[in-house]
Amino acid sequence: MSQRRLAAASGVSQEEIARIESGHVDPRTRTLGRLLAACGYELSAAERPTASSVDRAAIRRLLALPRAERTRVYLAENRNALAFLASARRVPPSA
Repeated sequence: MSQRRLAAASGVSQEEIARIESGHVDPRTRTLGRLLAACGYELSAAERPTASSVDRAAIRRLLALPRAERTRVYLAENRNALAFLASARRVPPSA
């Protein structure tokens, strides 16, 4: 659907649709609802837990270790990270 047709069907100006499409503006919920309705969709919200990238079980395992062992693990991981960074090569940004 063209921006012009979407504007006519939704009541949202073509200029506003262009700004939303280009990422220059985030639409309000009401505006998004009008745009979706013009395309035959309905905006709805649902509660759900957020995904977490934190491995809490791994944290608990580390915390269960004696302090000296946690320090040894930390130092080993730090050495691994430094070795990785030292071996990485810089890639020039693409034009």
